[in-house]
Amino acid sequence: MNRIITTAVSVTFAAMLAAPATAQDREGWPSSLSISTGSQGGAYFVWGSGLASLIGERLGVPASVEVTGGPGQNVALVETAETLLGFVTTGPAQEAMLGESELMPGMEAANLRALFPMYQTPLQAAVLTSSGIASFEDLEGRRVNMGPASGTSATYWQRYFDTMDMNVRASFTGASDAAGQMADGLIDAFVFAAGLPTGAFSQLAIEQDITFLSMNDDNVTAFLNAVPSMQEFTIPAGTYNGQDDEIRTVSMWNFAIAHASVPDSLAYEITKLALEDNARLVQIHASAVETLAEHWDKNNFMPFHPGAVRYYEEIGITIPDALR
Repeated sequence: MNRIITTAVSVTFAAMLAAPATAQDREGWPSSLSISTGSQGGAYFVWGSGLASLIGERLGVPASVEVTGGPGQNVALVETAETLLGFVTTGPAQEAMLGESELMPGMEAANLRALFPMYQTPLQAAVLTSSGIASFEDLEGRRVNMGPASGTSATYWQRYFDTMDMNVRASFTGASDAAGQMADGLIDAFVFAAGLPTGAFSQLAIEQDITFLSMNDDNVTAFLNAVPSMQEFTIPAGTYNGQDDEIRTVSMWNFAIAHASVPDSLAYEITKLALEDNARLVQIHASAVETLAEHWDKNNFMPFHPGAVRYYEEIGITIPDALR
């Protein structure tokens, strides 16, 4: 397996900050937890920092986040138990379980367990208005940053350009760096995949005169053919400063996952914590408005952790046998 490089970012909280949650059985709980997230400036990093805080405060387990290349690396890190928790989009997770992960070629991921649905990740594309770029077709031959090389963004944007037989001058960095390159005129377009609103795009929209590209029928069809787990999505007007019109695009769902070895009682408490304190999560990142138990069915291939299953059953949701 290729070496996976991450950067640890500490957001550790002492157990005495708050009384532990109501978990009665703490047998086998780790002394600390690490959550695989994404690049700084992206939704995963913000989400992970917030969830780590909640776990530390409510469960009394110090938690930290790992800055990674995104879902592709997160799948590999959780599968190999280098981290016990992580965030993934459905596409990379399903491909890993089929043995199609670029980081684990031929190795079928068998230790991934779903905890709870997070939100949809729309694909987004921004250009400086002064560039004159008005469509995805105009990106032919242009300098395009796609986010981290092994992330969801780079993986699926590259598939799109390949499907459309388009040649772009690709580069790969974290979201914050890409936004800086755009502002400095070092790239012509910044295409990404992240929850709404994406911090790097919010910053750009405030500091620069930018245009968000909207997909046409051909663009959408190409994505849906290349990645069947995607679905059409609309970014509401006003999501970003100066964005007066809706943006048509595609998206994938995100799920929090755990390694199969995580104790059932801990998986139960984390799932319950995330789904019952939605108001707190929304304060952390607006995308959490979609972090609802009713969206469990957006995962139709990955087994749920037994601890998560227990929580869903308590609130009246029956998880099919095929997903246990």
